[in-house]
Amino acid sequence: MTRTTPPRPVDVEELFPELVALRREAVRLHPRAGEPSPSESSVGGPLLWPAGEPWPLCPSTSHPEQWGQPATQGPVPMVPVIQIHRKDVPQLASPAGADLLQVLWCPFIVDGCPTATPRVIWRSSAAVGPVVAAAPSTVGTAPRDSIPAPCVVHPEPVVDYPSWDIPEELSPALQVRMEELEARTGLWWGYHLAEAPGIKLGGYPSWTQDPCWPDCPSCGQAMDHLLTVSSGEYDGESYRTWLPLEDRDSETGEEREDATGGRGAHRAARLMIGDAGGVYVFECRACPDRPVAHHWDCS
Repeated sequence: MTRTTPPRPVDVEELFPELVALRREAVRLHPRAGEPSPSESSVGGPLLWPAGEPWPLCPSTSHPEQWGQPATQGPVPMVPVIQIHRKDVPQLASPAGADLLQVLWCPFIVDGCPTATPRVIWRSSAAVGPVVAAAPSTVGTAPRDSIPAPCVVHPEPVVDYPSWDIPEELSPALQVRMEELEARTGLWWGYHLAEAPGIKLGGYPSWTQDPCWPDCPSCGQAMDHLLTVSSGEYDGESYRTWLPLEDRDSETGEEREDATGGRGAHRAARLMIGDAGGVYVFECRACPDRPVAHHWDCS
């Protein structure tokens, strides 16, 4: 099933023409619980990983006790975060010869790992050949909150506008009009109208705290935002503008409950980054080897 973000209830570019030049294209992945195969795009699903290629391990061999988990010594396998085929997301800015994006990270990425930079891999899917049967298990050795549950995805292109990333010289004048809009409509710019929440490619990071853009260690330029992995598809009242139409109750506008009384769209991947925060993955597209960095925050 497709997923459709409702049109913004106000004309953003008419109200705030200064932001037209700052609009960015993003792709909301809309993960939903499922059983994706290694040949499909997914969040937390099995990867199209070559059988003859070693599975990546976290560079750190010691992870401290946290969240009720005992300290872990020895290599920890990285866990699949996303796999995206360019056929499903034509907007994917892949390097020449690659049509498959795979992102993995250490399951101790939040607080417990000093070298937790995610692993970003670009491949040609046609060159993979035989694949591994399954990723190495981390059950019982790693916190579950940063290990995405297997989900199918429903990619949807959307437009992002900045909130935290509004240039300082524009902020004072815009702030006055944004507060007027909120008083008139109840729509908070950064919460209801700016950048899309959830798990997405491109656009602006869905920051929970102040922005933290890394610079490339090789060329010194600000890195490009590749991926946001948020704890939920939406947050609290932001369902008003960000919950897809297909998941809405026709009477209340809130998320429709399933047969068990659950709400599968909200936290389909069952992630909790810190306290309802997110992980932001960056890469430098100006450098041939595309260096990678990340930042995480919480509410």
